[in-house]
Amino acid sequence: MTVNSPQKTRYHHGDLRTSLIEMASSMLKQDGVEKLSLRKLADNVGVSRTAPYHHFKDKNELLCAIAQQGFSHWKLQLDDIFNDAELDEKAKLRAFIHDYISYAAQNPELYDLMFGRTIWKQNSATEPLKKIAYSTFQFQVNMTREWQRQGVLPAKLDTLRLSQVTWGTIHGIARLLIDGIYADASHIDEMCETAMQVFTVNNDSTP
Repeated sequence: MTVNSPQKTRYHHGDLRTSLIEMASSMLKQDGVEKLSLRKLADNVGVSRTAPYHHFKDKNELLCAIAQQGFSHWKLQLDDIFNDAELDEKAKLRAFIHDYISYAAQNPELYDLMFGRTIWKQNSATEPLKKIAYSTFQFQVNMTREWQRQGVLPAKLDTLRLSQVTWGTIHGIARLLIDGIYADASHIDEMCETAMQVFTVNNDSTP
């Protein structure tokens, strides 16, 4: 079976870096991280094979830039959830859980790059990537603290540890979905709702 290559993109003078990241993201989604190379990227964008090296010293820097963009997009969704005046705090928590799983399911290769061993196990994350990854988690910690204050999550638990456990739980569900252990979307929805019930059960009596 023949797989079509990503369409070549056009870029404006001075905007090559953005074009490279966008094309690389497309290539990552289609073929995975192993088949992504700066040489193939240059060919698909339509520039010389040395051009990408003016923006990324190696493949790792390119992968970090893709992951950084992934965190930026996810952070925008978090902002939308937390600032939605039409949602009460419990609805925001539910939206956070479901949107997180959906983001992972719709972007499996990107999700692997954002949270997997390719970058983090090798301790090769760039400083810009570390900054946005850590700030995104800190934003979740702030959300957790507000949910505790509002009585949605247990107020007596340590906020950081609760944030870690909440994230660990939904990350596990995301991995089950991405790895094909649970392929039925209805199962994922039910698991998200179960997680929601576990996190919020008996909070009315929490001191």
